Amino acid sequence: MSQLFKKLGWVGIAVLGAAAIGGIALNRGESINTLWFITAAVCVYAIAYRFYAAWIAASVLTLDETRATPAERFDNGRDFVPTNRWIVFGHHFAAIAGPGPLVGPTLAAQFGYLPGTLWILFGAVLGGCVQDMVTLFFSMRRDGKSLGQMARDELGSIGGAAALTATLAIMVILIAVLGLVVVNAMKHSPWATSTVAATIPIAMIVGLYMRSIRPGRVLEGSAIGVMLLLLAVVGGGWVDHNETLRGLFDHEGLPLAWAIIAYGFMAAILPVWLLLAPRDYLSTFMKLGTITLLALAIVMLRPEVKMPALTQFIDGTGPIFGGALFPFVFITIACGAISGFHALIASGTTPKLLANERDIRMIGYGGMALESFVAVMALIAATVLEPGVYFAINSPAGVVGKEAADAVARISSWGFPVTVEQMQMLARQMGEKSLFARTGGAPSLAVGMASIFGSAFGQGMLALWYHFAIMFEAVFILTTLDAGTRVGRFMLQDMLGNIWPKLGETSWMPSVLLTSGVIVAAWGYFLYIGVIDPNGGVNILWPLFGISNQMLAAIALCVATGIFVKSGKLKQAWITGLPLAWLVTITTTAAYQKIMSADVRVGFFAAANDMATKLAAGVLPPEKAAVAPQLIFNQRLDAWLTLFFVTLLWVIVLDMLRVCARHLAGKPVPPISESPHEPSRLVEDYVRD
Repeated sequence: MSQLFKKLGWVGIAVLGAAAIGGIALNRGESINTLWFITAAVCVYAIAYRFYAAWIAASVLTLDETRATPAERFDNGRDFVPTNRWIVFGHHFAAIAGPGPLVGPTLAAQFGYLPGTLWILFGAVLGGCVQDMVTLFFSMRRDGKSLGQMARDELGSIGGAAALTATLAIMVILIAVLGLVVVNAMKHSPWATSTVAATIPIAMIVGLYMRSIRPGRVLEGSAIGVMLLLLAVVGGGWVDHNETLRGLFDHEGLPLAWAIIAYGFMAAILPVWLLLAPRDYLSTFMKLGTITLLALAIVMLRPEVKMPALTQFIDGTGPIFGGALFPFVFITIACGAISGFHALIASGTTPKLLANERDIRMIGYGGMALESFVAVMALIAATVLEPGVYFAINSPAGVVGKEAADAVARISSWGFPVTVEQMQMLARQMGEKSLFARTGGAPSLAVGMASIFGSAFGQGMLALWYHFAIMFEAVFILTTLDAGTRVGRFMLQDMLGNIWPKLGETSWMPSVLLTSGVIVAAWGYFLYIGVIDPNGGVNILWPLFGISNQMLAAIALCVATGIFVKSGKLKQAWITGLPLAWLVTITTTAAYQKIMSADVRVGFFAAANDMATKLAAGVLPPEKAAVAPQLIFNQRLDAWLTLFFVTLLWVIVLDMLRVCARHLAGKPVPPISESPHEPSRLVEDYVRD
């Protein structure tokens, strides 16, 4: 009887989810309640995790909880450390949940709420969650090796060399964009800057407590960390209102960039238990707490979505970024549905911490599903704003005009009315001087979150909620940057280890210092050029971020598909093969348009040539003319990098197909590089805590 009730319960969830998705997809001309979005998301994730993920774990991957993991076999107290699964989940979620699920859906709302919602839901459960789960599994079965190294071992020298090069180069771009978004969020925000800075010593205190003072006492360490974190948030508000302390944390973008570069280097070389894992674990409380609070507020208020299902900008004429609905809604949303960066974390720090294979499903599939839910929350927060307000905040001054009157006239002409008085009042409520042309997605997301929180918990605290949201976004993003830097160090060590094995030892300090310095210097350069860009840098780097991120996901799916075929699982290879085919299609199309388009708002070369012409003619304003040579160089560099990335992607895809064809024909291919089975010796109580 209990089994019958369980089946009926799941049937009810499926029907409810289908009704919610149908209501979202078919609604036209009338406002729609945000509760439908929450319902659709929860139902889709629940069904996918319970059935699809469970089937993959049991029938495709065949997880073995008695098998010793790399964390157990190579435990060195620095990088390989058997860690409680909840701490690993916190670290993994904090590491993967960067700017993508926050900024991407917010920017993609330019097309309306419908395209982004559908892609976030179904792209995640069929693509992103699967990629994260299988990559984590394959890395754990190969001693925690990086994605690039797995490609080299499984595909051979050609595809492997291309994958190693592509993943490392793309990683540099991804980390630079992470740093740029967090700099823009913390710039002239003493509250956010002081709170983010406080999380570093707090994490070290918790790490020392659980490592040396009270080993294994996760709940005690968590309670201490959460209490200190809440004090840091409250203290940030106090700092913000103290004229003396405010000056210590009120900085321009460039000093913050240098501070982030220094932090990235330290995070890459310190033991993982001292800073990285506890900091990410603690920041997860803030992330999940804020998102849960936002979801509860939405359920309480049930606000109406004011953005239409589709806008006229699906043709590519949008003011926030150029490009048509296909392929740029997929490129822009990026991490909210599927992210190649996750594959680097799943083959970087996480497989070196996980103590039991049984937790791969929860951490790999469940972690990505949770990030996708964050993306749904971000999309809701953006679309409950009046469309005119949304476009006034996110549209660059160069598109709508520098003067407020010009901007509102232009935006109102699109059919999205907004007034100067409306924007001035909103800015005062949020404690800001102006909200016009605050590009990048983060400010409009903060306004949306503050509006929801204010309606639920008090309109008189709008400024408090706005600055809390800005701080939340900064913390959300910075945890991904530190994990990404460490993963980049692992990747570079893997590459250099092929030349000199000693450099491949992750615990040899000369190698640690050398590779950390190289990685930080590489992404630090792109962060620098983004910070000095007068347009905020996001317009230059975000399209490259989106394209390269999706290409990286395609590379991860290539490796997984090749391993499935070589392992005799051709009939199950579709679980990665179908998402791979889709990603190759959209990334190739987007790369072609970014390289070849004559539209200066789409094509990198077109934008560079247009600015070069204006510079030569002397028509640029003095402040823009001063940095124009650097901007022209950066646009052309972006174009060549895009061409380089898409070329490497196709080399890897074709090499994977070659290896699969040879295997199916019975010809020799690189052997499966899976490590031999070793029984786990960990005490069950220790693993489960």
